[in-house]
Parts: sequence; C-alpha cells; structure tokens
Amino acid sequence: MAYYLGIDVGTSGTKTLVMDVRGRVLATALGEHGISAPRPSWSEQDPRQWWSATVKATKAALAKAGIGGRAIAGIGLSGQMHGLVCLGEGVEPLRPAIIWNDQRTAQQAEQIERKAGGKRGLIRLVGNVAMTSFTLTKLLWVKQNEPRVYGRIKHILLPKDYVRFRLTGEYAGDVSDMSGTLLLDQRRRDWSEKALRLFGIDRDMLPPVHESHEITGGVTARAARQLGLSPGTPVVAGAGDQPAGAVGNGIVRAGRVSATMGTSGVVFVHSPRYVTDPDGRVQTFCAAVAGEYCMFGCILAAGGSFQWFRNTLGQAEVAEAKRKGIDPYELLTRRAARAPLGCEGLFWLPYLTGERTPYADPFARACWVGIHSRTTRNELVRSVMEGATFAMNDALTILRQRGLRPRQIRLSGGGARSRLWRQMQADIYGSPCATVRTEEGPAYGVAILAAVGTGAYKSVPEACDAIVKVTRTIQPNPAARKAYARYYRQYRRLYPALRGEFAGIAAL
Repeated sequence: MAYYLGIDVGTSGTKTLVMDVRGRVLATALGEHGISAPRPSWSEQDPRQWWSATVKATKAALAKAGIGGRAIAGIGLSGQMHGLVCLGEGVEPLRPAIIWNDQRTAQQAEQIERKAGGKRGLIRLVGNVAMTSFTLTKLLWVKQNEPRVYGRIKHILLPKDYVRFRLTGEYAGDVSDMSGTLLLDQRRRDWSEKALRLFGIDRDMLPPVHESHEITGGVTARAARQLGLSPGTPVVAGAGDQPAGAVGNGIVRAGRVSATMGTSGVVFVHSPRYVTDPDGRVQTFCAAVAGEYCMFGCILAAGGSFQWFRNTLGQAEVAEAKRKGIDPYELLTRRAARAPLGCEGLFWLPYLTGERTPYADPFARACWVGIHSRTTRNELVRSVMEGATFAMNDALTILRQRGLRPRQIRLSGGGARSRLWRQMQADIYGSPCATVRTEEGPAYGVAILAAVGTGAYKSVPEACDAIVKVTRTIQPNPAARKAYARYYRQYRRLYPALRGEFAGIAAL
C-alpha cells in the first residue's frame, strides 16, 4: 500500500503525518521551534529550526507508523502563511524570517495602498488590502531598513517553501500561499507584472508558482539520508495552512464552508469563481483546487476568548478538573449549559488582541456589556462562547453578502468538540453544521494533495469525496435560531457604538 507524508510548518512547531491511500492516519509527530521578539510587536524565527524540526518529526512519524521511507509515495507541504525568508545562493538565511504575526510594518502597508490608489485599487490589482501580516510589507521593510541585507537577496521564500528547498533543492511555491504576498495576479495565477513594477520588486527573486497538487521536485539524496526517506520521492506544491486545512475538511466544492474555532477563528468558503470584497473585510486567495478560489475571514480571539476565561477566571474549574482527571473546559461548558440562551442580554465582545474581520481594528478591546444583578458565572461563561460565535458569524455574514451561500458548515477546532457549542454554532449561523472523521489540520490536507499529485486520485475534489467523511450533522433549532437572530442584531450594534472609545482607551 502507498503512504503519504504531510508536513505542516506551524508557528510553534512542525507537525508531520503519515496517511494511507484511504485517508487513515497511521501516525503524527511534532518538532518544536521557538519564536524571537527582538523588539515589542516584532516576531521572528530561524528557518533552520523549521528544517531541524522537520527532520525530527519526520523520523518520529515514520517510526510510529512502523514503515520505512521507501513506502512514502509522495510528500505535501503546508505552513504558516506570509512569512518572509531571505536567501542568497545557499541554504543559510540572510536574516531571521519575519513571520505572519509581526506588526512592525504598518508604515509599509500604508505605502502599498497609497501607491496602488487606495484599498480598492489594491484589491483590483491583487485581490486584498495591505495587512501588516502580508509578505510584501515585510519585504519593503527590509528594503527600507536593512538595505545591505536587501542588496544580497537572491531568493525570497515562504516558510514551507524553505523546507521544500531543503528537501528538493528547488525554489518553488504554490498559488494559495503566494496569494498572501500581495504580488500574485490571482486571476492569472502567476506573478503580477504590474505589482512588481509598482513596488519595485525584481521578479528573479520570486520562485515559480504551481497548483497545489503539482509535483515541484524530488527529495535529494542528502535530505533522504537526514529524514529517512527515499531519494527522488515526489514533493507536491502543497498549500498555505488555511487552504490546506480546508482540503483536510473537504471544503473543495461550492457551498461548503468551514468554521474553525481554534485560538483564532477562521470562516472559510470555497468558490469556483474569483470573488473579492470591495471593502477588504475578508480575504480572497487561490484555493488548493486547480483554477478555483476561496474567501475567508479571521477572528483573532475566538476560541482564544474561552482560553482566556479558563486561564484568568476559571481557576476553580481548573483545580476541580485536575482532581477529577477531566478537561476544565468540560466543567466550564456545563456551567454555560445552565445559563439561558442570550444570557439575559449579556454580551461578550471578543477583541482581546484587536480584531481583523470585519473591522481590522488593532485598538478594539474585549469587554462584557450588559452585566446586571442576576448575572452569574454561568452567564459569564456562556456569553464568552456566544460572543465568539457571533464574531464568527460576522465573517459568515460578509461571505453571504458576496453571494457565497453555504449549504453545509463543517466545524473543527475546540468549538467542534463540545455538544453545546456545536448546537450553538448551528443556531447562530442558521445553517446545518457537520463534523468530519479526522481533525488533523493542514498536514492531513497536504497529504491528500500528495495522493492526488502522485496519481492515486484524479482531482482534489475526488480525493476529498473518497477520504473526508462526515461523522455527524447538527440541524439548527428553529426557536433558538430565531432568538439568536435578535441577539445578533444587538451584538452588531455594539462595536460601532464603542469604536471611538476603544481608540481613546488605547491612547491612554
């Protein structure tokens, strides 16, 4: 039987996964790496640690699976998006990688939008507004602040593509990940000559781009010895972590949406056509399906709000859970279940770290609105869960406004593990929701892409139809849906009312 290796270069660690041709996961492993913050709001990593973690995790996954490297028929790559790796001619980075959550580039983002004729001009050019997370802002920062480094750059790569270079010796990327550089013409699925001229970027720095399932090279003899693989094993282009995770959830056909309630929350919809939001509230990227697209919105502290409550106000539940040997979230969720729907008008605004969708406001602050004398811990807990879900619904509402209609929403992350939260999402989204058999994230998605690229399946949708199986479907409760619609309308009025106050608080 053929097996496939998925590699996901995450922020805190690199995960590897071994999957068979039917989609069964044999083993996973993790190699950790650190983050450096040389100054406040800066975030950097050493790309060489990504490679070391890949070597460690690959060898561990193969050992757990009980197979040799020769059994691996193909490899897929995913990773954190937008990070900038600057290389000369060799494998040694010219400087640490500036990664996605680095916030030093606000000035460069403003410059980019000004040169493009404003936000809408940039959206017409490359499909998205300029966020500090996107790669071009980082490249211009290096150009303006580290000219000696910039002058030595021969190649720029994204995080997973540095690992690809170490695996195969090839400079290459994929259209989904490169959509977040602000340099890709998404309609043509190739570099935008107009953008390159406008921002003064040499095309020779940029790698060729491929569809996600296409083979970009084979494992070199040296890398094969390091990882325990077979020389020549095909490596497909892969995808950025969000499009790759969508493949792992089967979000590869029109009408399918994923709602991932992790620390951040992502609402992701597949589209066979190119659609943008003229106000840039959600992002448009090339999908990991050849010739097709996706849109998604990101809520910065969705499940992170629940985590904050547990860490800050949930010490009693944490202690009780430790005594009973259970998850403290289970005890918190039991409390939430004892509170009434809507928490008698108590709202949680989940802006612990500012917000990205739909407001793109770094000054937004989290708060409770509506506490009164009857409020108990039960309402506090439930309101956090409801507030995070209302925020996810903000993104879903925008996608619906752009004409993308969900027939089914597939849930993943912590919000999919709780029966209460699953039903709450179905009721607030007003749509059937489902969970799938495997929640292994981007590494699973790119293992599927490797199976497609090496001929086990004819297309990504065909592979997902065969591999990704729905385990349960949750229908919205009509009465709860109607009630939540009223509460959501009130929730939508709160941020506009407080926006000026948030900016004033941030200025104190």
